[in-house]
Amino acid sequence: MFHRFALPLAFALTTLTALPAAQDNTLRYKAPASTWTEALPLGNGRLGAMVFGDPHQERIALNDATLWSGGPVEWNNPAARAVLPKVRAALSAGRYNEAVALCKKMQGPFNQSYLALGDLRLTFPGDTAPAAYERRLDLDRAVTSVTYREGEATFTREIFSSFPDQVIVVRLTCDRPGRITFTAALDSQLRFTTATYSDHSIGLTGKAPSHVEPSYVRAKTDPIRYDSGPDVEGMSFATRLSAVSSGGSTIASPDGKTLTVTAADSVTLLLSAATSFNGSDRSPAREGLAPMAISARVLDAAARHDYSDLLARHVADHRALYQRVALDLGTAPEAKGLTTADRLHRFAEGNPDPGLAALLFNYGRYLLIASSRPGGQPANLQGIWNDSLRPPWSSNWTININTQMNYWLAEPTALPECAEPLFDFISQLAVNGRKTAEVNYGAQGWVSHHNADLWRQTGPVGNWGDGNPMWANWCMSSAWLSQHLWEHYAFNGDREFLRTRAWPVMKGAAEFYLDWLVDDGHGRLTTSPSTSPENSFTTPDGQNGSVTTGSTMDLSIIWDLFTNCIETSQILDLDAAFAARLSAARARLSPLKIGARGQLQEWSDDFMETDVHHRHVSHLFGLHPGRQITPADSAIFSAARRTLELRGDDGTGWSLAWKINFWARLLDGDHAYLLVKNLLRPVGAKSAAVKVSGGGVYPNLFDAHPPFQIDGNFGFTAGVAEMLVQSHLGEVHLLPALPSVWPEGSARGLRARGGFEITELGWHTGHLAGVKIRSTLGGPLKVRYGTQVATFATRPGELLQLDSALRPKSVYVRSQWKK
Repeated sequence: MFHRFALPLAFALTTLTALPAAQDNTLRYKAPASTWTEALPLGNGRLGAMVFGDPHQERIALNDATLWSGGPVEWNNPAARAVLPKVRAALSAGRYNEAVALCKKMQGPFNQSYLALGDLRLTFPGDTAPAAYERRLDLDRAVTSVTYREGEATFTREIFSSFPDQVIVVRLTCDRPGRITFTAALDSQLRFTTATYSDHSIGLTGKAPSHVEPSYVRAKTDPIRYDSGPDVEGMSFATRLSAVSSGGSTIASPDGKTLTVTAADSVTLLLSAATSFNGSDRSPAREGLAPMAISARVLDAAARHDYSDLLARHVADHRALYQRVALDLGTAPEAKGLTTADRLHRFAEGNPDPGLAALLFNYGRYLLIASSRPGGQPANLQGIWNDSLRPPWSSNWTININTQMNYWLAEPTALPECAEPLFDFISQLAVNGRKTAEVNYGAQGWVSHHNADLWRQTGPVGNWGDGNPMWANWCMSSAWLSQHLWEHYAFNGDREFLRTRAWPVMKGAAEFYLDWLVDDGHGRLTTSPSTSPENSFTTPDGQNGSVTTGSTMDLSIIWDLFTNCIETSQILDLDAAFAARLSAARARLSPLKIGARGQLQEWSDDFMETDVHHRHVSHLFGLHPGRQITPADSAIFSAARRTLELRGDDGTGWSLAWKINFWARLLDGDHAYLLVKNLLRPVGAKSAAVKVSGGGVYPNLFDAHPPFQIDGNFGFTAGVAEMLVQSHLGEVHLLPALPSVWPEGSARGLRARGGFEITELGWHTGHLAGVKIRSTLGGPLKVRYGTQVATFATRPGELLQLDSALRPKSVYVRSQWKK
């Protein structure tokens, strides 16, 4: 769909700044990685790699997106249905502590865990420090490289993870013949054995645990458990490595533990991996696939291509997605030639570097391409990169904000295909969630809670009563996830997708919430029990609680779901009676309320937060990513602003990212930029001049909660896009939150709802210079810049060029574009 046509030369914009030629696409370092959060990530949506770049002891940490502990289990809790009315009675009587205790009786087991696959280790002779060392990640090519000099010889490594060929490729070259000698080995933290398959190929096969306790649980027994005996559970996996060398010799040890290359001119290593995962509803042990056969077949297919062909196929595939969007925020000449880590420190000390924000924006798009591809799993808490068997929060899908934040950038930054795994994930949750709705609550439709794993658990987690209800019992994720299906239609206008994939899931979620809502005793509909993830409150009589009725987030999410369903019914002309039910229920929802501090209340009662600076700002869902809180209601809009002022400008990495989006929706670019600055803080900095508390980024620009969570990377990219273009209110709003520190810049390829592509957007001295907008669907286009508004009727494929006053300068239709 994107960039299939080139504009005639005569159509060059004289009033726009040039297309982003200064775009920063490279992470640079002058030393190898000493920690995992200094290593550089590669991925093809399934196979992930973290490259450390040591000249003598290279470590490439490996992941497969389907390698998890456990298998399908029964997570629903039939006892919950009888407990529910008791919880509601306790809340009606104001017994909040009792409600918390009762909610624990409604919980099920904890999720399983995403696991590290293993490591590829390359050992080279010598131990002296090389000269002219450089380590790079080229975002435009999705290739990491290491170069260094030993004597008169210059050594180069290039590594990438190929989506077309489903292998990791390592290329080793030297500008002097016969200088490449090393030993390769595969290992894993999991149980494994090795084998030799030829004189140039070795492999590893292993078994994953049947259960892994979450990292935040103090296990009473072994937290990592393997099954033995009959009817065992646990996923099997395989990794294969082959070497193709020019010159020299290659020999595999008989036990498969090492592969040694001696005196070669160049070497290409190919690595494949597979697991027995065969679907979220099948046992990986008893009904699983054959990972060794799969990995061998993939490796053999890749080996038919030489290195130049593998690289060309990989780069072409990656660039077809990555080059749809470009961003130029200006440069700082003083930052030229500095390493990425040095730029972070320099920026934290107060030195301007607008290109650093553009680099982090580009990095977010790169990471989504690398971690989420059609046919695979959605990006989890760490994307696809994890070096632990008990990773933070199990590296699962935390669906009370984090998974959703992962995909906010997909539509506005032109990566809709990368959201396909999320749509598949939601559809699978909807199947399991119907049983949870019936068994746990006696309700129609489908529901999911705050955590999910590879097996698509939809019931509340908590080890049958050990979880804190402030997170474990939150049951609004099915509605929030459904928003992503609507947003895909809103940007793309695909009615077939809306009818066949989105509507059944959205309707099923709405059916559950129609049953879940209760009368508050005053004719309004509310939720009970209700939490505001993951915060707690203090009541006027001194109770400390987290479970109440009608949290603002609950009601805002339900408003959003019902609104999207009503509009879908009108667009598709179906289920008018159901839409009427939703419309009547929406009109009765308890309204948003303003508290005594001028803030938007977090709960139906104006309780005081236990943590006034809490990382979650759940009650502002209606501001972002929702569309309920807008400037049209100035009182609520101002209350949302006051809420953010009270919450403060610090927080975890992902919280800072959400606040960028909030302040962008509040049309305050300078305040949004303050959060941009905070998110670019170097966590773990060794400089005495830089003190960092809270979130930021690691040296490899991974988001720091801390620890690493990838949602902050994705949320940052979405936030910058939101600062430049907004479209949630039925108009394309240009530069709605442009900060004063980005006075010059341009962007290409951002997308807006209604099927509009901002093919070029430029600004000069802080003001719009001009814009080109392409209509992919045709239909009305309303454009806003500040107080200026212009409306156009468009045809499919039409391209409009507007000046700084939104006056049309040229209009081109598809037939006038050159292929």
